[in-house]
Amino acid sequence: MENVNRATLIKLEDLKPNMPLEGIVSKIELFGAFIDVGTKLPGLVHISKLKRGQVNRIQDILQEGQKVQVWVEKVDKNSGRLELTMIRPIELAWKDIKPGLKRKGIVVRLEKFGVFVDIGAERAGLVHVSEISSDYVADPHEKIKQGDEIDVVVLDTDRKKRQIRLSIKAAEEVEEIFEEDEPEEVTLTAMEIALRKAMHAPEKSADKSPSEIVKTSKELKSRGAQDEILSRTLKERVKSSTDKE
Repeated sequence: MENVNRATLIKLEDLKPNMPLEGIVSKIELFGAFIDVGTKLPGLVHISKLKRGQVNRIQDILQEGQKVQVWVEKVDKNSGRLELTMIRPIELAWKDIKPGLKRKGIVVRLEKFGVFVDIGAERAGLVHVSEISSDYVADPHEKIKQGDEIDVVVLDTDRKKRQIRLSIKAAEEVEEIFEEDEPEEVTLTAMEIALRKAMHAPEKSADKSPSEIVKTSKELKSRGAQDEILSRTLKERVKSSTDKE
């Protein structure tokens, strides 16, 4: 099979495990699919590496000529063999998945009760239908489709059950909190600029005027309020998600 990327030939020695590549499905067999990623010979994605879970027919997932995202699994320089996978490598260990963690993920499955999102963990996390939007959502298909890239926040994890609970709604609320707190652009007059230059020496809290101290206090309270709102939001999300299940 003639390689379509001869002009930009990739050497096998330049490839490393888990390296992401884009390729074209060049041939489909019963045992897997050959993907042209720009190497001398196409790489092989075994049927077991097409996705998590059972695959009965490769044609149900891939078609010749289709553009796909793959990752390097194994390189054999001596035989010139390249093994690829379409299953996203694990980027997040369980110990790193904590409530409040915000991630971008890919929607991999939709169900009536919610959507499963791949955030780079051992398994996809679940966004319950009640956590998709602040508005009522009767069916996830109304808002989301498979393959969408979305922002989510981790609500809770259960390592024993290998479950990750996520929220799209919480991610949007966190974004709104920080957008609202962005300082307004201030235009200084010539007099104010001169005054600031005259007072450029490092400040000590004891030298601050009462109005400056009040301003600093308000800023600290604002940041503290943000943390409290975020913490409360996540706790409510976990409780709500647990009750619904």
